[in-house]
Amino acid sequence: MGTNSSRDPIFTPELAKILKIFGIASIVLVVVLSFFNEKRANNTGEDRTFKVNSSNRLFFLNLRAIHYDREARTDAKMNLYRHKDQNTNLSNLGLVLILNSLKDEAYIYFEPIKTDWPIEIKVESSSGMKAFHFENGNNALFYSYFKELEPWFEEDADFSIRIKGEWKALWKVQEEREAIKEVMSDFNELLSDK
Repeated sequence: MGTNSSRDPIFTPELAKILKIFGIASIVLVVVLSFFNEKRANNTGEDRTFKVNSSNRLFFLNLRAIHYDREARTDAKMNLYRHKDQNTNLSNLGLVLILNSLKDEAYIYFEPIKTDWPIEIKVESSSGMKAFHFENGNNALFYSYFKELEPWFEEDADFSIRIKGEWKALWKVQEEREAIKEVMSDFNELLSDK
């Protein structure tokens, strides 16, 4: 009682119809989705954390850089930008934007003024208090410090810095506080993927 293969064909007309529909639908879906592919995959293995695109760099250099004092570091082939409203007589910590034109990258640097590394900062707001211990390091480390402090600025928290065992107010003057917020905003704009 064996089955005869001529009676039970595997490739029936119904199956052929289903395969045609599936094949055509797949091709149409691929073609339609390819029109909406705005972002390309980064398969280069390159770290794009600090990459600045041309339009963001030009926007900063043409419109925002007028608020900064520029220092050209020819030895490192980089330009440092310090906000003009950061008062080095009052503050013990400044934020510096660094543009690396060779790599099309931007970095943030925490610059100790009248103090040295390591830096201890205490932040207090209505949502609580937190202490930070910052060491001198590389671009990635300073970027992580920046990301840690950013939410506290959005809350308008009070900042203090420890100098010789004593806590002193940091970025207390409103003009300087606004300058720090501008530096943070400009740095985020430089790194944005618009």
